[in-house]
Amino acid sequence: MTGTRKDGRPRARRRGDSCKAGTGQTAPRLLQGDCVEVMAGLEGASVDAVVCDPPYGIGWQDEHWDSGAIRAAARGRAGRRLSPNESFQVWCGMWGAECARVMKPGAHLLAFGSPRTYHRLACGLEEAGLEIRDTLMWLYSSGMSKSRRYEGGRRTTLKPVLEPVVLARRPLDGTTEETIARHGTGALLTDACLADGRQPANALASHDPDCGEGVCSPGCAVALLDAAAEGGEDGCRRQLAPSRFLYCPKPSRAERDAGCEELPEQVFNLLPNASKAGLVRNPHPTLKPIDLMRWLVRLICPPGGLVLDPFMGSGTTGAAAAIEGRRFCGIEREEAYLEIAAARIAHWGGRPCGPEQRRRSEEEGRPRPPSRARRRR
Repeated sequence: MTGTRKDGRPRARRRGDSCKAGTGQTAPRLLQGDCVEVMAGLEGASVDAVVCDPPYGIGWQDEHWDSGAIRAAARGRAGRRLSPNESFQVWCGMWGAECARVMKPGAHLLAFGSPRTYHRLACGLEEAGLEIRDTLMWLYSSGMSKSRRYEGGRRTTLKPVLEPVVLARRPLDGTTEETIARHGTGALLTDACLADGRQPANALASHDPDCGEGVCSPGCAVALLDAAAEGGEDGCRRQLAPSRFLYCPKPSRAERDAGCEELPEQVFNLLPNASKAGLVRNPHPTLKPIDLMRWLVRLICPPGGLVLDPFMGSGTTGAAAAIEGRRFCGIEREEAYLEIAAARIAHWGGRPCGPEQRRRSEEEGRPRPPSRARRRR
């Protein structure tokens, strides 16, 4: 399937469909399949930016996509058994090489990672031919500790409050000025991401869910950063002068489900052993804030350029690209998440998505929702 539905939502392409980055095509292109296989069919040097949140290779909730699938793919490439971290690095090199091929010279890539495996992510991308340019840090104070306690005040881990984001670039075509002139890529679009007129920093912060309209909760990453920047002891959203950091809240329930009103509700529980669970229409477990992804899209993709997300998940990068006026191509393995991504991108892109328009024809059917939440974005 190609193009858009009658309701204005982007259709999801199937594995094997072509996806050339024609400059006149503005409708989002959603492709189903393994990202390495699908990207092999994309036109080389056609993508202006890659923004993605790949699996972290940490065996998240024992999910196959974050452990066994990665090891199997890496073993097939290496021809031998590898350690989990070695497998993750080889696998990152596999999809990184395809990203490097489809990226224009000088195009940038942003990929989220885990503090435990980020070094393997960066090495894999470097081995794929990309240059590591910087490391961004997404800071938040609402991380859930999975630490085990032992006698004597001992724990196994620290409370997670950050995710690293690798910034990589395909080598330039000549000088930076020549690459910008030839391809429109090669440098960061920092003026599109100014914070109160100041050059953006490589730290991004999210408010704690307990923050109020005027005052931050104790320990909020935003308050701590503001206090450090201003030389004070505490901070809040309005009482301190705007700082150089990007501030964005964690995704709310409304943001998570926006555009998915016609999709079935599913039980969502981020931690399998937690006592509370809720019903949502978008059960993606590692959802990123749209404002965060918008900032990243503006930073590395020129206006009207093409953003690729090889790990689309529920379509947050696509929604961000639609809001920012960028073209989008997303790849996702699971059919059910393609349905969610299409609905969310259509909603945030401003297309008409009323109940009658969203009703799918009987011959198309509705993909069965995933039995368990799988991955990001």
